[in-house]
Amino acid sequence: MHAEIAPHNLRMNRGDYKYIWQSNDWPNWHYDLAALAGPLAEVSRAQGLLMGRLADVGMALRDQASLAALTDDVVKTSEIEGEQLNVESVRSSIACRLGVDIGTLAPIDRHVEGVVEMVLDATANCQTPVTRERLLGWHAALFPTGYSGLSRIKVGGWRDDASGPMQAVSGPIGRQQVHFEAPPAEQLEAEISRFLDWFNGASDEPLLIKAGLGHLWFVTLHPFDDGNGRIARAIGDLLLARADGSPQRLYSLSAQIQRERKAYYDTLERTQKGTMNVTEWLAWFLDTLHRAVEQAQHILDAVLTKARFWQRWATTPLNERQLKVLNKLLDGFEGKLTSSKWAVIAKCSSDTALRDINDLLARGVLRKSDAGGRSTSYVLGDARDCALAKAGR
Repeated sequence: MHAEIAPHNLRMNRGDYKYIWQSNDWPNWHYDLAALAGPLAEVSRAQGLLMGRLADVGMALRDQASLAALTDDVVKTSEIEGEQLNVESVRSSIACRLGVDIGTLAPIDRHVEGVVEMVLDATANCQTPVTRERLLGWHAALFPTGYSGLSRIKVGGWRDDASGPMQAVSGPIGRQQVHFEAPPAEQLEAEISRFLDWFNGASDEPLLIKAGLGHLWFVTLHPFDDGNGRIARAIGDLLLARADGSPQRLYSLSAQIQRERKAYYDTLERTQKGTMNVTEWLAWFLDTLHRAVEQAQHILDAVLTKARFWQRWATTPLNERQLKVLNKLLDGFEGKLTSSKWAVIAKCSSDTALRDINDLLARGVLRKSDAGGRSTSYVLGDARDCALAKAGR
């Protein structure tokens, strides 16, 4: 496989082909390694800073950071495809599998379990070869009922194109725009064989580059009726775990892709309609990965804030309702916490909610928000409030 060819050496005539897989040079990827040296160095530096910081926090907090990153990864990889998973259910499923204590577990449905199973298998078993059987197993885990929404799909096998070619489309029926068309089904067996030989074989590419190529290659083949994007991101995550030298995920590329979803699809479409020189795609992939690693610093900040909070209030007697809502606040509660929201979250009456809140206000655990509004809202007490409360003021 020829990969390290600079653009000035590459004068590919696109000819009549419309999609990248129709190129005579397919799938000999080309990219300008010199142009990618800077982004590669930036990602490596960001990873080093994150790993160095994590080395100082201890295994328990590292596990909590990994739980937060994996939860983000599972939720966002489905969100990119327009599917909303219950965050608490995802978190509980991952915590059970990792053996991380998070207190009371939320109910877990089998669809959540399937996505969690795929993501954890890809990362925890990152050194295991990827085979047809493993890919088909991931697909079956994503669609345990054999349905995608209301549509019955082929599970545990490649698509057959019985309803026409596999296309990525948008817009209303009758005025749909075709963004991409995948290779015909009859080519898939040979295409998957070639992909897996490259994936499992030794190659000269840096692993971060290989992660970007693996993601692009698989999503271009689009071998399944549905779930191709999620499986392509799992393939990328597997190679990123190899690059990190650790099966423990501490950042989420899927979450960053979700934040930049339009750029993701735009760059993907340009690449799939372009030449075999995929330098632009790899530059975007590395820049996005860099931002994902930097975002993990914020996740770690939140984990450390939560740990310090509970350390500070370890000797304070709190009831189950208070513990539940405080943890909700610490995990990134969206919007303003009012007494009525407290009652809903804690499943109690408004009078009980107000008693719980007033108790925490008196102790300095909570304080009234400075923000105005029709309803009084509450936030976690800061260090100044805590010091005053402990001094009896």
